[in-house]
Amino acid sequence: MTEQDFLNLRNGTDVRGTAIAGVENDPVTLTDEAVGAIARAFFVWAARKTGKARPVLAVGHDSRLSAEHLSKLVSEGYAACGGDVIQTGLSSTPSMFMLLQEEFGADVSVMITASHLPYQKNGLKFFAKDGGLEGADVAEILKIAAKGDFPQGRGAITRRSYIERYAAGLVDKVRAACGEDRPLAGKRILVDAGNGAGGFYVDLVLKPLGADTAGSQFLEPDGNFPNHIPNPENETAMRSVCEAVVKNRADFGIIFDTDVDRAGAVAPDGEEINRNRLIALISAILLAERPGVIVTDSVTSDGLAAFIAAHGGVHRRFKRGYKNVINECKRLNAEGRYSPLAIETSGHAALMENYFLDDGAYLVTRLLIALAQRAKAGKDLMSLIADLPEPAEAAEVRLSFANGCDFKALGAGVIADLTAYAQHTAGLSLAPDNCEGVRINFDKDAGDGWALVRMSLHEPILPINAESNRAGGNRRILRVLYEFLSKYPFLNTENLKNQI
Repeated sequence: MTEQDFLNLRNGTDVRGTAIAGVENDPVTLTDEAVGAIARAFFVWAARKTGKARPVLAVGHDSRLSAEHLSKLVSEGYAACGGDVIQTGLSSTPSMFMLLQEEFGADVSVMITASHLPYQKNGLKFFAKDGGLEGADVAEILKIAAKGDFPQGRGAITRRSYIERYAAGLVDKVRAACGEDRPLAGKRILVDAGNGAGGFYVDLVLKPLGADTAGSQFLEPDGNFPNHIPNPENETAMRSVCEAVVKNRADFGIIFDTDVDRAGAVAPDGEEINRNRLIALISAILLAERPGVIVTDSVTSDGLAAFIAAHGGVHRRFKRGYKNVINECKRLNAEGRYSPLAIETSGHAALMENYFLDDGAYLVTRLLIALAQRAKAGKDLMSLIADLPEPAEAAEVRLSFANGCDFKALGAGVIADLTAYAQHTAGLSLAPDNCEGVRINFDKDAGDGWALVRMSLHEPILPINAESNRAGGNRRILRVLYEFLSKYPFLNTENLKNQI
């Protein structure tokens, strides 16, 4: 494999590729050769990072069909350089970082996951004790892999689970915050794990805290994902857990993605606590403890900004990508501006109090503490966001580029043209807090809302998010965008046309 072949496997701060053959037009790229070389390269990188001649590696995985095979390849590759390996088996991504903060015996870790992607995909996520690796670190590892210059040795491979200790830490946190051994007694808390790695939360967290977990579903790991994609952003998945909450008369519903670094929630009436509502709920909890800056991705609503301000906070929109919002949150704190939360509308949430780790299980645990505390005081959890201004309409439309075009350069040109257009068109104005793409405000006569047009982080896609404060407003907003964008022959605007 060439260096470029290896670098093509980098996806942001992860390595991702196709691990299972058989899907048309999707050849295997995460080959045995590639995975073995990347494992050896990580040994070289880890030795430099830690200053240890033989840093110990922990390897975990989610429920994907290729997980055990890749775990074996990573373990054997790393051990062939002389490094000892601890296989933790079925794990969550956050737990693979947390074990580095304890006396577990590992210096670095790898989580084998591809989040919510289809069954044939898989990947590697890397951690050191100071956090997940940055994109530049992953690129360096891939370049080392391409050179193929590795030390020789014979490390030991052992197997030891950690998820029980991780879950016990969550239980202890709830008990300490609530002052009770079983603070969720009398509450029915339902979990939808989507056949990913999150099923542990029922038996290891909720039941010890006294919760009734009847109605929980899809807890068994199954990499075929036979019921729905484990993804809080997926419409089918959210519909499934919402219906389960209503059917089982649950007091709260929880849904995890495959590797449990993201989560969504459901109110007792079956309404989603997702995207802006999820951000508002955890923000209200944190801001009540101490005012500060809430960092979100760029597609959050104007109503959320008003809500955060009303609760004593400052809203900071930033570029999409969970590492982007986390790094911005860290930067603010380093400057002396207290910022307790970095969160994306996708459900990635990182709290300052939890190592800035995006951890879906920690997020919902924080929500459950508030639920228990407010129930004891005779209050409803959802009343915390009763004053959240909700848009009348919201939509996301994704436009694709023609195959083979230089979509990054063309997309940048479209956004520049649209920016100039908004500056000189009546009823339109540029949002003052724009941080990526172009965010345009539409006045009351032009649609009474806003739209954000940006480039996808990794795909040849131009996503459009739009919200309006009145019924029918989104159609007016999207019609303006369609009339402007349809003139570009390399853009497929059919999805946008269908919205108007």
